[in-house]
Amino acid sequence: MASVVIGGGIIGVACAYYLARRGESVTLCERGALGMESTGRSAGGIRKQFSTPINVELSKRSAEVWESFNSHFGVDIAYRQAGYLYLAREEATLEQFKETVAMHHDLGVDTQLLSPSAAREICPALNDDRFLGATYLNTDGFADPYLAVQGFATAARDAGAEIRTRTPVSDIIVSDGQVHGVVTNGERLEADTVVNATGGWLAAVSSLVGVELPVSPRRRQIVTVEPELPIPEDVPLTIDHDTGLYFRPERDGLAIVGGHLDHADPAVDPDAYRREFDLEWAVDVLELAGDVAAYFGPETHLRDGWAGLYAVTPDHHPIIDEVIPGFVVAGGFSGHGFQHAPATGQLVAELVLDETVSSINIGPLSVDRFDSGELHVERNVT
Repeated sequence: MASVVIGGGIIGVACAYYLARRGESVTLCERGALGMESTGRSAGGIRKQFSTPINVELSKRSAEVWESFNSHFGVDIAYRQAGYLYLAREEATLEQFKETVAMHHDLGVDTQLLSPSAAREICPALNDDRFLGATYLNTDGFADPYLAVQGFATAARDAGAEIRTRTPVSDIIVSDGQVHGVVTNGERLEADTVVNATGGWLAAVSSLVGVELPVSPRRRQIVTVEPELPIPEDVPLTIDHDTGLYFRPERDGLAIVGGHLDHADPAVDPDAYRREFDLEWAVDVLELAGDVAAYFGPETHLRDGWAGLYAVTPDHHPIIDEVIPGFVVAGGFSGHGFQHAPATGQLVAELVLDETVSSINIGPLSVDRFDSGELHVERNVT
């Protein structure tokens, strides 16, 4: 048995590793360098605080890997469990938080519902008078996405996978409705299974086999700043749920600030979108950050920034499914691909090698849900 994985971001290298570890002959094809697109441009968040059971289950499975990554893979990914703090300005948001916390407890996740004053104890410069309540989980956190990609890639090679960079896939071989491999750099690579793990290119690559996916690339921005007041490293990744603003401490006293603040959210061309941040957006996002927490006063200095892609589905859940015989799709995470990569790699290995998935019910992640209308929208997208 042989598989080709298309895409060398965190999802692709995780799929290659878990397939190779189970004895599959694996070739990964990445058109550029590993982890240089959406993975390398993410904030590196890792959390269990999602609003649907399936996303919580993906987080729980993935957390087992992230928490043991250093000992298992021999790579320090700078994983810090500083927690996630979700903030509610509106009464309706607070009611949603209460429902989510109850669901988390049913699934064995000890998320706390906090008053604004209790949230300020965790984030000391929080302007708690702006908020009605919060949720907090101290085992959430963040890590370095690039280091994680390298860790998975090294382990995949050690398990026997061949990883080819600068290797674009130009076509996918299909005969009688069955995928048989790919064409890359003029070479035909035979395979029993092709895994599409291309992130923002998910729909374009799937169109090569005649499959239309409701996944669109959306541009998201991040800046690195020097806050007016230093942010202690134990401050959690903090999210103003009603505006989409988020921030977290970074090394050397810096902070990462991001968030999609505009209702307009057009799809972009993944080959031609602007990778630099917009200065007007940065001014707005830092002004809003100052409303959330006193760290970001007028003396906050902008250091750097960038833009990357979310691969967005209508319900903000991924597709993990064999959409035609021999063609497996793993993508559309709507910004959550990094943190869910370990679980995804394991599930794809089950789907390919066992022809079924028994460890988690991935029915809610089937491509058929878009036609049937059985959607469960994820609310904690940021």
